[in-house]
Amino acid sequence: MSNGGAPRGTLRASSGSGPPSVSTVQSVDRAISVLEILAHAGEAGVTDIAGQLGVHKSTAFRLVAALEHRGLVEQNTERGKYRLGVGVLRLAGATTARLDLVQESRHVCRSLAADTGETVNLTVLSDGAALYVHQVAGSSALQPHNWVGQRIPLHATSNGKVLLSGLPRDEAAALVRRQPKAYTERTLGSRTAVLAAAERVRTDGYAVAVDELELGLTAAAAPVHNAYGDVVASISVSGPSFRLDSDRLRSVVAATVEAGQEISGRLGWRELATPDRDHAIP
Repeated sequence: MSNGGAPRGTLRASSGSGPPSVSTVQSVDRAISVLEILAHAGEAGVTDIAGQLGVHKSTAFRLVAALEHRGLVEQNTERGKYRLGVGVLRLAGATTARLDLVQESRHVCRSLAADTGETVNLTVLSDGAALYVHQVAGSSALQPHNWVGQRIPLHATSNGKVLLSGLPRDEAAALVRRQPKAYTERTLGSRTAVLAAAERVRTDGYAVAVDELELGLTAAAAPVHNAYGDVVASISVSGPSFRLDSDRLRSVVAATVEAGQEISGRLGWRELATPDRDHAIP
């Protein structure tokens, strides 16, 4: 008999306004048990899951298939066993939102600063500006200014362009003046130019600012995504323009993008396959 169009294995509440049926509650309980089994074991096959649940293998397979359909479990194609999927993080959205971004980023920022020798900053969007929440100085940075707790303009920084790239165009436009404040002769001078730069971030995966906020200062930034794929932060490497020439900046961009992806992975984000980018610096 038809089950009303729901995929086979989908857990459904009983019809009407009464309490769920015993079979529905039992299915939910078993599905939760599957998640707990995989959380404890790391991965398990359908036969193992069925044995621990005390059910027929076909019942275990239907439970696993329903969970896989929702992204809560995934199959290791090489071993044929199942493990928890990233959908678990998406369901735990409230918990994920409370993840300590700085704590999850601390090791990555230290490594990036050590590899590049330059200052690494982590920023988030706050009150229409880029708020610095973490900073690590590299070996080449002599007494760097501590930006933590300070806000800087979105339009004149690599971090700001990355944060703008994560917003719908109309929301980004609302945060940028028609004629943004000029800090140097290199500062982008129009809202159109700033929005175009944010659009390029979506394509390129990074932003660069050379002498735009301060003469002699160059920075490269990359996005940090949460489990939903939203841009929740930006990580950057900055240093004197004479040290970050076009050749060295290319390698710094690549390292920064990789660092952003690593932090994103720690927050539950999994990037879809994309073509390799050539980090060409204009």
